[in-house]
Amino acid sequence: MKILFILLILIFSNIAKAEDFNFIKIVDLKDPWGSTFVSQNNILVTEKGGSIKLVNVNNKNINLINHNLNFLEHGQGGLLDILFNKNFVYVAYTENRGNWKTSTSIAKAKFNNKDLIFENIFQANPPIDSGYHFGSRLAIKGNYLFASAGERGQGMIAQDPTKHPGSIIRINVDGSIPKDNPKFKGKSDWLPEIYQIGIRNPQGLTLSPFDGKIYLSNHGARGGDWFGEAKKGENYGWKILGWGGKNYSGTKIGPKWKPGFTKAIQYWVPSIATSAIAIYKGEEFKEWNGHALITSLKDKSLRKLIFDNLSDVREEIIFKDKIGRIRDIQIHPKNGKIYLLAGSKLWLMEKN
Repeated sequence: MKILFILLILIFSNIAKAEDFNFIKIVDLKDPWGSTFVSQNNILVTEKGGSIKLVNVNNKNINLINHNLNFLEHGQGGLLDILFNKNFVYVAYTENRGNWKTSTSIAKAKFNNKDLIFENIFQANPPIDSGYHFGSRLAIKGNYLFASAGERGQGMIAQDPTKHPGSIIRINVDGSIPKDNPKFKGKSDWLPEIYQIGIRNPQGLTLSPFDGKIYLSNHGARGGDWFGEAKKGENYGWKILGWGGKNYSGTKIGPKWKPGFTKAIQYWVPSIATSAIAIYKGEEFKEWNGHALITSLKDKSLRKLIFDNLSDVREEIIFKDKIGRIRDIQIHPKNGKIYLLAGSKLWLMEKN
């Protein structure tokens, strides 16, 4: 009993508490979805309804940027993730393909703070009449652009490599196709842009600055959220696998995992409604370096995963129900402070 008591003290003394942090509102926004730093003081934000805004995190000025995206706000769709890299801006968005059919598409523009003239570099095909499960996050590793494309509520389409929905996409930053994608390495029936299949609604995607791997998070149905690694040519199993969850009707989907499919690093049952993720690197919370930060919509939490030992993954709830549903997370490139899109606001999180 004495040993158990000591262990409990050590565990609970190690768990971060919300009162350890300051939450400072930077600006009010309308249904913000994605964000990306373009400099130490300026962050680009997408709003699902169609706006792109440049926010100065110091003086809180907001500059509305014009753009030419052919988007459609439909259900869960609209403007989604945004990523700045080497003076270019990449946007994932719900493209209007006519007659209420839409796709998760990606466009690219040269950055300036007034007008962004985008050109498509990817369209998920086929276009589908659905307002569900678009994904979509972006990450760049070297010359590769990774993107997540949701299965649009179509279930087993995620097992069809001749269709993009329900997959991780990898293209070059100019939109061309990498010559070592699965299509050209033994999976001739796969579309050339597809890197991995079997995914439901992946709203988190990030490059680890420590091991150089791409990690993602995924919404399950009633349970079955997960965090895992993007692996070339592999299959996460949706909708053969249910990852521990059930259909919204309460019926079973499939097993949590079985051999032949990619195994996630961490599962959540019941669902926490995972959204954006980041692998922390910085000075403000330097004790978190290398750990995964997981945002949640449903229980409005920020969670930390210590996953350097995959046989002993440890999870801590950093805070819960403080600033609303958390849609996105960014780490300041200089000081390591954390910026969150939550509750229709941009928040700064720093140590108390």
